[in-house]
Amino acid sequence: MGVFLLKQVFSDNVNYIQILDENGVIDESLRPKEIDDKELVEMYKKMFLARQYDAKQLSLQRQGRAVTYAPLIGEEATQIGSAMAMRPNDMFVPAFRQHGVYITRGMPLETLFIYWRGYEEGDAVPKDVRGYSNIVPVSTQMPHAVGIAYAQKYKKNDVAVISYIGDGGTSEGDFYEALNFAGVFKVPLVSIIENNQWAISVPREKQSAAPTLAQKAIAAGIRGVQVDGNDVLAVYEATREAIENAKNGPTVIECITYRLSIHTTADDPTKYRTDSEVEAWKQRDPLLRVKKYLMAKQLWGEDLEQKAASENAKLLDEAVEKAEQFKPDPKTMFTNVYSYMPRVLQDELDAAEDNNYWQGE
Repeated sequence: MGVFLLKQVFSDNVNYIQILDENGVIDESLRPKEIDDKELVEMYKKMFLARQYDAKQLSLQRQGRAVTYAPLIGEEATQIGSAMAMRPNDMFVPAFRQHGVYITRGMPLETLFIYWRGYEEGDAVPKDVRGYSNIVPVSTQMPHAVGIAYAQKYKKNDVAVISYIGDGGTSEGDFYEALNFAGVFKVPLVSIIENNQWAISVPREKQSAAPTLAQKAIAAGIRGVQVDGNDVLAVYEATREAIENAKNGPTVIECITYRLSIHTTADDPTKYRTDSEVEAWKQRDPLLRVKKYLMAKQLWGEDLEQKAASENAKLLDEAVEKAEQFKPDPKTMFTNVYSYMPRVLQDELDAAEDNNYWQGE
């Protein structure tokens, strides 16, 4: 009879972080030291602007003044919290719903509106924003993000690369391959899973049997953490810590949030989820909990809310006006593709111009 040696060869765990709860109560022992009440007001203002931008963009699409749009409502804390934790030189690689990240990093509002009108120029991100173009094909941004992070490490730059992906995207091969590479080469990647519970009509429980999505990092030898994605302070702190540790290797942060609106303007969520589910998540609204805290401390009130709403509306209206006056240049389909223009692309551009390809001028 053989002798079997039974022993544990691996064990790990995933921690969950919450700092600001649904009632607006902060656990001061966990609060980031650099986020005082004044800074929290600024966080709230950015979240509020992102929500108003979202409503404006959705309205424009319904009027036929924008293309198919993916709303962000309900996910503001995940986006603003992570974006505010980035250092000036850090870079981000979005999917297609990270409008709050763009806004926080200084993307001109009119550029965002130009993008959602369907023009190439709207996807040309200014260099000082330190971000990349919207990526619509699911999970294909992950190999890009890892490659960018590897390049930063190779150049010995103190730069972290923050990537964003939805819960559905973590089921794609690109996600696993990217994490495997990131783990082996210890690249400075912070991968944020914006787990909004629904991959279009597919619920989270049908995406994976794993209790958490953060634990997918463990198989790649990467640290994984789960946070309350509707808690802007928890997201900020988890991202800040991951960025600080990025020189030692990557981190995966699963942000538990909820898509309060439609997947895109081509979607009807009433066909696959209940109103009661949505209403339950509205009680965990990321803006509401910050507002509760600020009002309890007499740092915010309805007068300030109305003033901010009016100022935001003016900014958005001015940006829309600029976007609708914008005249596209067909050449941008060539000039915004590469850092330099390859010969084959230059030949195509020359041929287009020689044959008077541009129409409607």
